[in-house]
Amino acid sequence: MTTNTDFRTCPDTGLLFHKPAETLMKLNAVAAVVFLLVGGIMGLGVGLTRWPAVHLLPADLFYLVLTSHGINVLIFWIIFFEVAVLYFCSSTLLRCRLATPRWAWLGFFLMIIGAITNNVSVLQGQSSVMMTSYVPMAAEPGFYLGLILFAVGALIAVFVFFGTLVVAREERTYEGSVPLVTFGAIVAAIIAVFTIASGAIILIPTLLWKLGYIASIDPAMYRIIWWAFGHSSQQINVAAQVAVWYAIATVVFGAKPLSEKVSRGAFLLYILFLQLASAHHILVDPGVSSEWKIFNTSYAMYLAVMASMIHGLTVPGSIEAAQRKRGFDKGLFEWLRKAPWGNPTFSAMFLSLIIFGFLGGISGVVMGVEQINLIIHNTIYVPGHFHATVATGTTLAFMALTYWLVPVLFRREMIFKNVAKWQPYIFGIGMSGVSLFMMGAGTLGVPRRHWDMAMSGAAMPYDFPATAYTLMGLAGMSVVVAVIGGALFCLLIVGSLLFGKKLGNQKYHEPLIAEPITDYEGIGMGKIAIPGTFALAMVFLLSFVLYYFVNWKYLASTWGLS
Repeated sequence: MTTNTDFRTCPDTGLLFHKPAETLMKLNAVAAVVFLLVGGIMGLGVGLTRWPAVHLLPADLFYLVLTSHGINVLIFWIIFFEVAVLYFCSSTLLRCRLATPRWAWLGFFLMIIGAITNNVSVLQGQSSVMMTSYVPMAAEPGFYLGLILFAVGALIAVFVFFGTLVVAREERTYEGSVPLVTFGAIVAAIIAVFTIASGAIILIPTLLWKLGYIASIDPAMYRIIWWAFGHSSQQINVAAQVAVWYAIATVVFGAKPLSEKVSRGAFLLYILFLQLASAHHILVDPGVSSEWKIFNTSYAMYLAVMASMIHGLTVPGSIEAAQRKRGFDKGLFEWLRKAPWGNPTFSAMFLSLIIFGFLGGISGVVMGVEQINLIIHNTIYVPGHFHATVATGTTLAFMALTYWLVPVLFRREMIFKNVAKWQPYIFGIGMSGVSLFMMGAGTLGVPRRHWDMAMSGAAMPYDFPATAYTLMGLAGMSVVVAVIGGALFCLLIVGSLLFGKKLGNQKYHEPLIAEPITDYEGIGMGKIAIPGTFALAMVFLLSFVLYYFVNWKYLASTWGLS
């Protein structure tokens, strides 16, 4: 039984926070930032080691920090934050109580215990198997146990989210369909169930194998099932990050989707086809037919790509429509030039959209082509790609939302506002450099996981072109810039939570939610309602076509080797 005292109304936005949900949102968000900090420190060690002129760490420490970096930033930071987003999109946006707070607390504690257990196992030095943990390499039992506990806790959080949706429907706390942002969170949660189930299917037997209860794990089978977990976990991020894009377009500009039906349809395509992208990790594996590989990474996956392109059009399109309605309608791009680029909530979101689309999206589709994949598989091109998608696109989107949540959820004022204005640019530029230079070096054949590209002391050494060394040096410099940007974010958020001015029921000095635009009639130039967004989309299409055919040309140049 809940009472009015169980809720708090934000004086700036009018959002209704259920206090148990609010506490859990705060704790999950803080835990996320802590693990982002740990993963970022480890990432600095990785970057400085892969930088040939520095080559900081010996082999054993390199693989230790690489394992820690991957798990902390790709799993712990992201999923802790996503749980906070799920509770916000259900309890807060639907103005209802959180279902079963005790189960939600159990989920949180299991996630914390699991994350710490895994980190301790890695830092002890006997579990340097990297995030993929391929068998027959074996980590200590604590490595697998930590991931399993974390996954169980995350699964509990997902079911609490679903339960909260049921509570909202039964108690009629909203009318009509759920908001689009909540719909996106539902899609992320559905994908999460599939993802966590896949992880359990393979990680539990692997733990039993390590403990001696199972004689062996087939490596080919392990890779297939693990990537249903490993890659699909990043698809949770895609759905959640797109939901955040829509949310920020609403709160910063008062924008509404150009077509809710089209946007919801695009989210549904994610459920049906997005996980199939996992296949691009096993395109050179034996035991899986070419027909299966080609179908999954082309005909089927293109429907998921189409969904992302729809969101990539409708999110900036809704912003352009809102801006034009407010009078920023001169030429193609006044709406964009006059956007609040000094507001980190907007700048981080828009950088997320651009970098995710141009660097992550285009490279992801290209490397999903079975033939082209042959020239970049298992090279450093692959981490270059996912540093553009997850490490930059998703992370910037979550950073953007965090800047907005500090005064709204935590009721604290941001410290060092001038630094906060620049932080997304520092991080975005640094991570873009990491991605671009890694992809360039990977195209030249630099291996993905080898700690020393010079192959010092190898029985059969290989000399890469001088350009490859230059690109890896530039990637190392970019890592330093990106880590500075990430460290600034952690400093700003943690510092604001500890030392920022308490707002209480006092209103913030600037609006935290824009007046909604309800009518888009009469906007645009000629017959095109969003000409600027359409022009950007054409630039994207041209970039994609050119890069696609450049890779086919590069592939053709290798045919003479046969």
